This record gives sequence, structure tokens and C-alpha cells, in this order.
Amino acid sequence: MDRVFKALADPTRRFVLDRLRENNGQTLGELCESVQMARQSLTQHLGVLEAAHLVSTVRKGREKLHYLNPVPLHEIQERWISAFDQPRLDALSALKQKAEFLMSTENEPRPEFVHTTYIAATPEKVWECLMNPEATAAYWHHHNVSDWQPGSSWAHRRLDESGIDDVIGTVVEIEAPRRLMLTWTGPSEERPHGPSRVTFELKPYGETVQLTVTHVNLRDEQELRQITGGWNFVLSNLKTYIETGKTLPVPAWRP
Repeated sequence: MDRVFKALADPTRRFVLDRLRENNGQTLGELCESVQMARQSLTQHLGVLEAAHLVSTVRKGREKLHYLNPVPLHEIQERWISAFDQPRLDALSALKQKAEFLMSTENEPRPEFVHTTYIAATPEKVWECLMNPEATAAYWHHHNVSDWQPGSSWAHRRLDESGIDDVIGTVVEIEAPRRLMLTWTGPSEERPHGPSRVTFELKPYGETVQLTVTHVNLRDEQELRQITGGWNFVLSNLKTYIETGKTLPVPAWRP
């Protein structure tokens, strides 16, 4: 938390966070132009923000996209700000809600939803819980079913023995225990621009695992809003399940 307050104490770094709040997923060059600062100087500021987990990054080819990460802000809200007056609480809530922003390019979709969390576990444990049907049943309320080979199909199957798959897709990339990319679509859903795509990236971070989930090629802002609530709950439930062996209360959207 000391790193968070140190990062927020600098007006330049607050300005960078504001730019990401307005237009999430920017490259270093785009941020330099927006902030009007040399690359070397801005890189140092971004390093402080990343160390505080206020900014997370996703690589796209040779570029590195920067995203506002709302988790530390949420922790501040829970620990201190909830005791303050409502206007201040509302201001922070508005900042958090705009942390993920719909962005796209003409030729290739850019990450549209990005969420980073830190789990006190090994990469192997988190990896197992992402794909093991019984583990996903506990925290995701679905069985994730596949042989988990590149090109294989996968299904997000209900627990009621109906055999209904709420999501289906293909395993695009798999590199245990570091990276998993899946296509993602409803069984009878028509998507003019093809299925959306979800990527799980795991990186050791001290005694924890940094888990970053990106969900791209969403249809529109309405779909972004719909999946944001779902992913936030699932990833919070995954973290709770791995660290405590328990899960959060069942969400309202459970089938």
C-alpha cells in the first residue's frame, strides 16, 4: 500500500492514470504524446505505477499496452474511504468503473477487457484450477470440459446434468502453466466478426501469481458491461477459492 500512495502522490502519475481512465490500453508512444513527456522520463513513472499495481500491461506484437488496474484503488476504498462522505466515495467508484474501456483498431481487435489480480499460490495451482472441471465447478459454477490440446474444442457446461453448454470455443494457444487462449461464443450465437477471445496469462510475482485475463473482440459496449461483472466475480471467487478453500456467495447470474 505504501507504493500505491507514493505513486498517487505525484501529479504526473495521477495525470497518466487520468489519461488511461479516459482511453485505456495505450502504448508508450501514445501516452508520451498525451502527457507530452520524453519516453525515458515517462517510462520511469510507468515503472512506479506498475510496481504499485495501478497499471498492468499486455503485449500485442512488439507493442506493450498499458491499462489502469482498479484493484489497489478498491482496496483503499474498502480500508479507509468508506468512512468518509458519499461524494468522495462516489468519485472513486466512478474512477474504478471506467478502469476497463472498449478499444479497437481497424485490422485487429485490441484488448477490450483486462483484469489483473494477485493470488497467493503457485502458477501450477492456479493453472490447475483454471481447467480442472471440479475446480471450475466450485468457483465458476460450470464444468470447463476439454482435452486441452491446441485446436481442441472446449465447453463451459452447466452443473445440472442437462448437458447444456453456455459457452463453447476452441483452444487457440496453451503453454502450461503460463498462457491459455480460448475462443469464446454462445452455442447458437451469430457473431459477424467472429468469436471473442479470452487469454489467461500467469506470471510468478514473489510468493504470488500475477493473473491477467483479457477478453477481446466484444460486440459492443453493452457486451463489455455484461462480461465485466461476470469476470470480476469469477476472478475474485477463483482467488478466494485458491487461498482459503472457500467460495463467495452464489452470484445472481448463476443458471
